[in-house]
Amino acid sequence: MKIPLGILLSENQADKENILKHLEENSYIITVGDRTTEKMIDFDLIPSLQIVDGIEKREKREPPKLVNTTEITVDNPPAEITSQSIDVIKKAFSMESPVRILVTGEEDLLVLPVCIHAPENSVVMYGQPNEGLVIVKITSEIRNKVQSLLDLME
Repeated sequence: MKIPLGILLSENQADKENILKHLEENSYIITVGDRTTEKMIDFDLIPSLQIVDGIEKREKREPPKLVNTTEITVDNPPAEITSQSIDVIKKAFSMESPVRILVTGEEDLLVLPVCIHAPENSVVMYGQPNEGLVIVKITSEIRNKVQSLLDLME
């Protein structure tokens, strides 16, 4: 997504201290992307839901390491959002966290259904390539904005 859905922290601002300013004590943290997920794990901000694909900037990589994570796999081709992916995202929200969805294909656009189905106290984080980290607090306004984007994509 070319336009960030939330607050964009530039690479040099995306440290633990600045990220914590956007989290509440009981925030349900969701990360989309391998690097973002890895960064949060390194900061000891363990995402309740992590969506990764083992690829960073089109290069294969090892998914971030984290023990005691329930892992679900799903196929989601690049530039698509499959109904199977949406079902898996919904299912993940009802599971004991942390949950990792390992995507075969591409996870980028899954930010959109995540924003629609995330619990009320959620904060979604994803990387904006070559710019920084996007932090989206889930509100009804965000859900409506994202639904409009999804409607345009159909």
